[in-house]
Amino acid sequence: QLLGNLFEYELARRGEQLNILGATSGDTGSAAEYAMRGKKGVRVFMLSPNGRMSPFQQAQMFSLQDDNIHNIAIDGVFDDCQDIVKAVSNDLAFKRRYKIGTVNSINWARLLAQVVYYFAGYFQATEPSTGSGRTELPKVSFAVPSGNFGNVCAGHVARMMGLPVKQLVVATNENDVLDEFFRTGVYRVRASSDTHETSSPSMDISKASNFERFMFDLLERDGTRTRALFGETLARDGRFDLGADPAFAQAAQRYGFVSGKSTHADRLATIKGTFDRLGVMIDPHTADAMKVARGYMQAGVPMIVLETALPIKFAQTIVKALGREPDRPARFKGLEQLPRRVTLMIPDATAVQAYISQNCQ
Repeated sequence: QLLGNLFEYELARRGEQLNILGATSGDTGSAAEYAMRGKKGVRVFMLSPNGRMSPFQQAQMFSLQDDNIHNIAIDGVFDDCQDIVKAVSNDLAFKRRYKIGTVNSINWARLLAQVVYYFAGYFQATEPSTGSGRTELPKVSFAVPSGNFGNVCAGHVARMMGLPVKQLVVATNENDVLDEFFRTGVYRVRASSDTHETSSPSMDISKASNFERFMFDLLERDGTRTRALFGETLARDGRFDLGADPAFAQAAQRYGFVSGKSTHADRLATIKGTFDRLGVMIDPHTADAMKVARGYMQAGVPMIVLETALPIKFAQTIVKALGREPDRPARFKGLEQLPRRVTLMIPDATAVQAYISQNCQ
């Protein structure tokens, strides 16, 4: 929403137009489209993995009929969508001609907006100091459901800015590339065929684009080495191993990163346990973070779990866990029955570029 208003204001000031190209695994897409719908000077081309989002998520996006919103369902997984966005963005001639921009966490302004939430969470979870002579602010930890590493990267930025964060807990589902790295130092990208389809689908990602931002800091801002690892090393070996590198130890010691993995059974148990104990219904991604967070609780350190979505988006999983449908806000009644506007395409950057060209006349 912040970006939508910033774009509209600045484009009007400049008398220009912008074509937003994004990739979503479920949540960013609908948030971006609702923020940009009807905005003057802005078109949105949103890629999503065909059949990989929940029925609610698909309906929320594909039912939009605004002329400036274009949904493109890619016959593949989220990583295929993200690869296309990067390929189009790297075609500088095309990018300049069609004024291509991004709105998901690839966009630095979106990441900066998320940093604010960490400060807000901190001040809600800690008591202001009233005593004299106190030299150290109280610390908190954050547990974040992680797929594309954008949200937790914002937490990393907040910590680098001086927010007293004890630990940043990276919670993954069965697609555990990030958990494997923070446990072993091995970053091993999975192929599309090895990316699991899970009940927390917004985290079904095997190539976290924002991870490079953290690695740049971990490698002491050595751009040449960062580029080599994510370029030629990954292209050649499909992985890199920092397990024996002194820099890897700093992931937890200096930057506070730890991690864990949650499974489908864990999600169901955590959703049920949270509802039975607290009367609070949480979605599967939040359940992943809740499960992993419990392994890192420390006395005197509040653990803030970042909640990610309404349970209604993942009704099938909620029914399996609780035996009942999640509450549906009035504004979403009948959503799945609305007419849809979406184009199915093969995972090919050239085809997406052709579609953008046709719709920018």
